[in-house]
Amino acid sequence: MRIVVTGGAGFIGSALIRHLLANTEHEVLNFDKLTYAGVLTSLADVEGNPRYSFARADICDVQAVAQVFETFQPDIVAHLAAESHVDRSIDGPSAFIETNLVGTFSMLQQALAYWQGLECERKANFRFHHISTDEVFGTLGDDGLFTEDTAYDPRSPYSASKAGSDHLVRAWGHTYGLPVLLTNCSNNYGPYHFPEKLIPLIIIRALAGEPLPIYGDGANVRDWLFVEDHARALQTVFERGVPGESYNVGGNAERRNIEVVETICAVLDKLRPRGDGQGYASQITFVADRPGHDHRYAIDASKIRRELGWAPQVTFEEGIETTVRWYLQRSDWWQPLISDRYDTARLGLVTG
Repeated sequence: MRIVVTGGAGFIGSALIRHLLANTEHEVLNFDKLTYAGVLTSLADVEGNPRYSFARADICDVQAVAQVFETFQPDIVAHLAAESHVDRSIDGPSAFIETNLVGTFSMLQQALAYWQGLECERKANFRFHHISTDEVFGTLGDDGLFTEDTAYDPRSPYSASKAGSDHLVRAWGHTYGLPVLLTNCSNNYGPYHFPEKLIPLIIIRALAGEPLPIYGDGANVRDWLFVEDHARALQTVFERGVPGESYNVGGNAERRNIEVVETICAVLDKLRPRGDGQGYASQITFVADRPGHDHRYAIDASKIRRELGWAPQVTFEEGIETTVRWYLQRSDWWQPLISDRYDTARLGLVTG
């Protein structure tokens, strides 16, 4: 098949592209604006692949989107392009509204016009797959899980913009018949993760001997999903999912934030001990909590397991060690990002 991946130079998008080119015969077009978090070096290993191509463009640019549909003639759109960092959405929500809402609207409109012009079998097989987050569901107490039927209750500008984009996708499916698929995933981690997110941030600051900031008391809980497991799930959904359905994708790996950081520190102690004999956990420091910080996210992924046969293969412990080893070996990838784009300073403290 021919697959357009929007946001393909981002963390999850690049993992999906690498997975598809390594494990399928699909052709892939990477459609990416290359914002601060778009890193083409994440795709250096596939640049020469004849089944890979790249278009630098903005999903809000209607003409650019229309041209990609016209020239590439995709069978699948995997829509990942989004502003995704909660802290940045607190500081500057307008970019999130523009990209996540207006950009998704632009993609839907052009996908609809393209789909309506397809012939029989290609029209029947076309899919618009919107990739979203569990954060649209709001927050959980100490018990319970998010299911596909959980009511939406977004709490941050980021999650509100993603909730809005989910609703747009469903509306285009119901109103116009566009064959849409939705997935809502838990927190991803793994190689090539931009340093603003918790796990790469902690690894990089630990290696630099800097304080390891924990928001609040560190008791906030997230379900962690290794990014390569997520890439397999996305392929499973757009190849076999039922149009109009949504699927939750989780890693079955709930951890408190403090536990995540302590696990990273323990792996670093094993792989690259500090020279002074102290453990990396001595660098942990507690800082002011994120405004509106959701207490707990947890995914019930039984539907995708039951109906499509997908399940995570990488345990949290295995995934963290793999990730830490990768960052130890690949400073050539992340050091330029620290120097030129993001210096690991605190974001998201603007409250009014």
